[in-house]
Amino acid sequence: MCVLETQDLTKRYQMGSVTVTALDGVNFTVGRGEFVAIMGPSGSGKSTLLHLLGGLDVPTSGEVILAGQPLSRLGDDEITRFRRRKVGFIFQFYNLLPTLTAVENVALPLLIDGQPLAHHRAYIGELMGLVNLSDRADHRPDQLSGGQQQRVAIARAFVNQPEIVLADEPTGNLDSRAGTAILELLRRAVDDLNATIVMVTHDPRAASYSDRVVFLKDGQVVYHLVNAESGASVNHIVEVMARLEL
Repeated sequence: MCVLETQDLTKRYQMGSVTVTALDGVNFTVGRGEFVAIMGPSGSGKSTLLHLLGGLDVPTSGEVILAGQPLSRLGDDEITRFRRRKVGFIFQFYNLLPTLTAVENVALPLLIDGQPLAHHRAYIGELMGLVNLSDRADHRPDQLSGGQQQRVAIARAFVNQPEIVLADEPTGNLDSRAGTAILELLRRAVDDLNATIVMVTHDPRAASYSDRVVFLKDGQVVYHLVNAESGASVNHIVEVMARLEL
């Protein structure tokens, strides 16, 4: 089942007298329970694409269809509610509120949405267990390591049981060991929770945890690598990047 589809997605920016094309007719789909990595050089349109997929920005032309809903048909208030309920976000720099505990940060999207926490306590507890932070529930961000803070951010992304989770360089601010733990956690969320994840990364090692790698170049999709079919290793991904001159 298709959770996400883009149709001729294009984004242009005006910089003085110069028109910059960040995305140029991007078409791809993401199925339910699929883990997709998006790779490409700086300036290829990776972050722009992620922002459009999550309704954080609007395309110049084309369409994003998420959970059957064309985003262009939603007004500002509607897309804010839709994003809050249907999309989870994981950022490179965690974006936790320093005055809240770990479990309060996880619950924050529910509070913002006006949902009673009493109905969700069991699931929040399950998420804290999934990210191995049950014993850190009452710790504030400054009492947690970077890897632990990112695990809080992951639990927060899943707390509304979204249709899709969008991750922007989720291991980019972590050392190798903490980064590996985060990637294994995302992989487990897909395998155990049937989660759907789209992850932007520059790291072939991170991409090797995905089911499929979508390569961008000059704002266009230039190649798909299906890991399950190819048995894609880090070296294989690097070889594809070299072949595509990325």
